[in-house]
Amino acid sequence: MDEERRKRWEESYGRELTEAKLALEREVLGTAEGIWSYTTLEQADVLGRELDLVPGRLVLDIGSGRGWPSVYLARTTGCSGVATDLPAGSPHLAARRAARDGVAGRYASLRCSATHLSFRSRSFDAVIHTDVL
Repeated sequence: MDEERRKRWEESYGRELTEAKLALEREVLGTAEGIWSYTTLEQADVLGRELDLVPGRLVLDIGSGRGWPSVYLARTTGCSGVATDLPAGSPHLAARRAARDGVAGRYASLRCSATHLSFRSRSFDAVIHTDVL
């Protein structure tokens, strides 16, 4: 992606969630989680169950964007999470979501490429990557 297109994408992606966006989400999806993704609430719940996310487990969210669904999973299952994404604003947006949802103490957000993760082998109990191209 050329620099100008990347910059436009990051500016658009970094915009705050508006009440209009949340109202639309409530109408269409039945929730106002701030979902900026194709992954639905029901699909996120399935991930939590299938990956056996419970307190004490650690999930890595690759390409996390704004932290959906990993912050939601941390809040609803009690697991901890680490979010990674490349766009400059993503870690900040995911960290704000984690603080808003009361899981900041169990959630970290990093800016890095999924091709260059520097975690030790077996650091995580589960890995998710929803909506990653």
